[in-house]
This record gives sequence, C-alpha cells and structure tokens, in this order.
Amino acid sequence: MASTFREINLEEGKPFVDVAIRRLTFELKQSERMGVRVLKIIHGYGSSGTGGRIRVEARRYLDRLAEKREITAYVPGENFSIFDENTRKALQLCPELRKDRDLERHNNGVTFILL
Repeated sequence: MASTFREINLEEGKPFVDVAIRRLTFELKQSERMGVRVLKIIHGYGSSGTGGRIRVEARRYLDRLAEKREITAYVPGENFSIFDENTRKALQLCPELRKDRDLERHNNGVTFILL
C-alpha cells in the first residue's frame, strides 16, 4: 500500500526562490498522482530568524492554490498542533502524522499541505 504522507526538502541545494517554487509545483502534482494525502515541505525559516524567502513565497503560492481549491488547505509548522482545526483534518487524512517529529514543536521552517 502506498503511503499517504510524503516529505520534501525545498531548501536542499540552497535554490533560488523561483527554483524552489517550481519544484514545489512539480512535487504537488507528483504527490497527487501517487495518492499522497499530506505533503510536508521543509523550507527553512531564514537565517535571520525573520522569515526566509522560500517560506514566504511558498506560503503565498499555497494561499493562491487554496483560493482556487487546487489544494484542500495547508498548516504552517508553527500551527501544527492538535488544537488547530486543519491539523486535525490532516491527522484524519493521514494518521501516521501523529508520529511526526514536528507535531506540537511550533517549527516555522515546515509546512504541511493537505491535498
């Protein structure tokens, strides 16, 4: 049985923002074809601590996809908690997320995408 969860590191290789967003687009389509329900992206949070460009642009992109209903929702890592409504939806779609190391860690360097 194929996994309903997948993790992708967008900051691997230190790409420019446009390259990271193109990879995100590719990985979203690939994940949908694979039957993945939740995609976790690692984008970092910026070395200054004020928010990395990949994180900011990836979430803007996800906002647009959510508006167009191309994704169900997304959960910023800092909100990945059992007290968050979209986290609870993600846990229903993909029970294996309960074991994710970032649950309740408020990690703003990751985002969970519900497909």
